Amino acid sequence: MLEDLRKEIDKIDDQLLKLLNERIRVVNEVGAFKRHTQAPIYRPEREKAIVERLSRQHEGPLTKAAIEAIFLEIFAVSRNYELPERIAYLGPEGSFTHQAAESRYGGISDYIPLESIASIFEAVATERAKYGVVPIENNQEGTVQETIDYLGVHQLNIVAEMALPIHFSIATLEEDLSKVTTIFSRDIAFRQCKNFINDYFHHEVKLVSVSSTSKACQIAFEEKNAAAICAPIAARQYGLPILYNNIQDSADNTTRFLILSQKFYNEPSGADKTSLIAKLPDEAGALVSFLQKFREAGINLCKVESRPAKIGTKFKYVFFIELNGHFNDPNVQETIAPYKDQIKWLGSYVRMC
Repeated sequence: MLEDLRKEIDKIDDQLLKLLNERIRVVNEVGAFKRHTQAPIYRPEREKAIVERLSRQHEGPLTKAAIEAIFLEIFAVSRNYELPERIAYLGPEGSFTHQAAESRYGGISDYIPLESIASIFEAVATERAKYGVVPIENNQEGTVQETIDYLGVHQLNIVAEMALPIHFSIATLEEDLSKVTTIFSRDIAFRQCKNFINDYFHHEVKLVSVSSTSKACQIAFEEKNAAAICAPIAARQYGLPILYNNIQDSADNTTRFLILSQKFYNEPSGADKTSLIAKLPDEAGALVSFLQKFREAGINLCKVESRPAKIGTKFKYVFFIELNGHFNDPNVQETIAPYKDQIKWLGSYVRMC
């Protein structure tokens, strides 16, 4: 009985392999056409449309999440056949940003781990990488302000967004936490795990911020009486034993990431988000008047955040704004028309978060 079932699975696998090879052959033709027309290889709105179509028509036990997971990997492999492209991310290997990048570009892409968000922007701006993956906000701790600041400085576009559930572990070579005197991690990770730190450390412990949680693992592996607050995958990768898992304060801890590239445009999908930076006149009521325009147009602003303009010695601000809709939607264009010289469009992309 079991042997018969295994033979049936083997036959299905043979059919799947044949169909996947046929798909790659068509993908190669698409890649040749795109190279000839200089069209982008990565089309997030097209990939979403495929997943939505397959999810609506299937009749089997697979859930939409399972279908998406399978086809995202197929898409990633297909893109590499169309045109291999480098992806820069906040490293080292095993970081949450690395996990986010692999969730969209698969395990066989060419990745460049970099030690700072600034380096990722620079790598994409100088074309050392085609795409860059950066964190933009955490639903418990708020915005990654460095990312917003560099969006204002560089001429890059947002290609896509994605959300990744964040689970922290504490890992160390010490046998118990009483011997740990220094913990390495990112500032945002310390904030997200402050209850665990307060509850489990009854002695003085030094919190040292480093560039990434993966870097924290590297240091904790080399230093005595040290521990890292990190992703479980990073601890395993660097051979650092985990003492406790899921030490984050909230079970709903999620980080949103952005994919960046140069001169990238997504066609409207019908379920889009647009990111802008607005530099409004320094006069009474300017922000209120600007926001009122969107209310009158029935456009939902899902994020409005001020950042220092960093111009001169006075305290002036720009505004990072996200809205539901595509930049080229008629109502969006009509609403922003009076402010076209004061707005920097960052990107319109499929709404995933």
